[in-house]
Amino acid sequence: MEKFIIKHFGPIKDVSLDFGDLTILVGPQASGKSIALETLKLVIDRDHVINTLDRYNYIIGHNTENILNVYYGEGMSDIWKGDSFIEYDGEAFLKRSLPKKADDKDESMFYIPAQRIFSISDGRPKNFMEFDSSSPYILRAFSETLRLFMQNGLGNANVLFPMGNRLKGFLRHSFDESIFHNAKIMMEERAGQKKMVLNVDNMSIPFMSWSAGQKEFMPLLLAFYCLSGPPSKVIKKEKYKYVVIEEPEMGLHPKAIISVILQILELIQAGGYKVIVSTHSPVFLEFAWGFNVLKANTHQYDALYEMFNIPETSPVRDMLQGLFEKNIRTYYFKRGNRNGKVVSHDISTLDVADANSIISEWGGLSEFSSKVSEVVSKYSIDNE
Repeated sequence: MEKFIIKHFGPIKDVSLDFGDLTILVGPQASGKSIALETLKLVIDRDHVINTLDRYNYIIGHNTENILNVYYGEGMSDIWKGDSFIEYDGEAFLKRSLPKKADDKDESMFYIPAQRIFSISDGRPKNFMEFDSSSPYILRAFSETLRLFMQNGLGNANVLFPMGNRLKGFLRHSFDESIFHNAKIMMEERAGQKKMVLNVDNMSIPFMSWSAGQKEFMPLLLAFYCLSGPPSKVIKKEKYKYVVIEEPEMGLHPKAIISVILQILELIQAGGYKVIVSTHSPVFLEFAWGFNVLKANTHQYDALYEMFNIPETSPVRDMLQGLFEKNIRTYYFKRGNRNGKVVSHDISTLDVADANSIISEWGGLSEFSSKVSEVVSKYSIDNE
């Protein structure tokens, strides 16, 4: 996966992405990031998507409009316009290729959607067919993946967190310290179904009573389990080449976001995946900026360990060796002032001294902090 171009597609006028080992997408809400990523998934895994819809008896009739409505959500077939253009690694992806008979191919992209909380909204992963027709394919498929993994890939484990064989000890401790605070996540039978509960202070707390951050993080944690740890017959992690994570920061304190970043680096280093993250959190760009600066520094790894507070004896240090041979790309999605259509800007340098404010303000994520510093400095000088 090297380059993806999408033009005149839904709200998107012109988006061009050259992917790194880690690619970060930023931009306001409803600026086309999810549409672009869902379309990338459709392009890469078209055969697997079509076969999945057939397997669950969706009446697509191998009709383009039906496929688009089921994939993006009911009423979304008009997203693909007459002048729409999609190109992936130099090869055009044509609308007429959608209804064609699908080959039996494994999927290559593991997609973690922003709406992932709906996959376990009652304390258990829903199956593919439990969602209504307005739900996009990526949510249904993600939930079904978690369901199969929890039923058959965890060896009937009753404790979902902490688990000793799924995450490295430092990362497990980090998530515990910043999110779960010594609580255990258990599977208990409730109303004839096994559901997740949070066990703390001799209480079993049902899913909907957890903190917002704990609820938002749980499906992301399960996704990390799918991609890390020992092999599973249910989820063959080796078949995936790419991982998309939408808004991994949802509901999380910055300290927990730092732990998530470190887990993403583990996916890149140990798993060999190319990871794409869409985010509204400046923490990801702060890391990317620091990474760029440290890449030219002779003490780069010592600085990296200090950045993440990694102990000298932690095997995470070994995992991070070679990280600076990787590259990080960053893109800003922006709607035009006149027509409201989305274009992308490559802001990978993240140069705070750049004359282009889109780059220097990191696609708007550092704009407010810069403004605060400027105003405080101004009035502090006036008072003196």
